Amino acid sequence: MYKFLERNKNLFVYGPLWFYWVILFIATTIPGKYQPDLGVSDKIEHFSAYMVLAVFLSLAYTFQTKFKGISNKPFLFTFLTIFGYGIIDETHQLFIPGRYCDWKDLTADVIGGLVGITFVYVIIRSSFFNNFDEAKE
Repeated sequence: MYKFLERNKNLFVYGPLWFYWVILFIATTIPGKYQPDLGVSDKIEHFSAYMVLAVFLSLAYTFQTKFKGISNKPFLFTFLTIFGYGIIDETHQLFIPGRYCDWKDLTADVIGGLVGITFVYVIIRSSFFNNFDEAKE
């Protein structure tokens, strides 16, 4: 699976990452009164959104080849990106009617990011994930 994703990173990693990130940005730009009620706490929404973002980012940083420093420490760079983007996102919401900047939302973003990073780390390091490629070859 690892080699498959690495070979097809544009289609299965980079493309979905950019698509998801654009959707996430659009969703956080919707004024408060137009936000759909998903029936869960907004902290769960933040957690989930950033968990998915962290999964895509971790894979993208792992498979990119332009900057070796990033591909050598993809999980650290994913965390830094998640934390930085969370701050930017919360600050940007100050300018959206009906939205506000909340440190609890940022905390949910970061925790969701850490869970996403941990998920990718465990999957990449698992023997099943790596042996899946060997069995197919």
